[in-house]
Amino acid sequence: MANTIDVAIKEHCLRLLTFREHSQKELRAKLMQKGYLLEDIQPIIDQLAQDNWQSDRRFAENYARHRLRKGYGEVAIRYELKQKGIDFALDLHGILLAVAEDWMDLLTQVYNKKYGEISPIPRLEWAKRSRFLMQRGFSSSQITQFASESRILHF
Repeated sequence: MANTIDVAIKEHCLRLLTFREHSQKELRAKLMQKGYLLEDIQPIIDQLAQDNWQSDRRFAENYARHRLRKGYGEVAIRYELKQKGIDFALDLHGILLAVAEDWMDLLTQVYNKKYGEISPIPRLEWAKRSRFLMQRGFSSSQITQFASESRILHF
């Protein structure tokens, strides 16, 4: 028979998981903030993962899909997932297909939403805009390819 602490931890976890997916790291942090001990928390989280109530992979896919829709690039999404305790390789390209055809398509969407139609601009302005794209998590090679393909630089 489970003790009352185990029941309380499981109930708290299930309550959190009904609102949205959580990584194991997030669940541990939230439960520890409530005053539960790690040695009490981890077996419950492990059992929830085994019973498929909690899944780091499902969390990562949902999180990545959400961030892609918000216009964030691969670099930012991978960094944010690592901060949330997700270390395994995730097929972001497969998830990306639900939002855009490829990374260049997403980058173009983000650029057009922020700056309107693509037209030639001076280098100084391009420097500002490329910094924005980098902050959104697009790699410098993707940004360079975008500039080259769109002929955005005006000399």
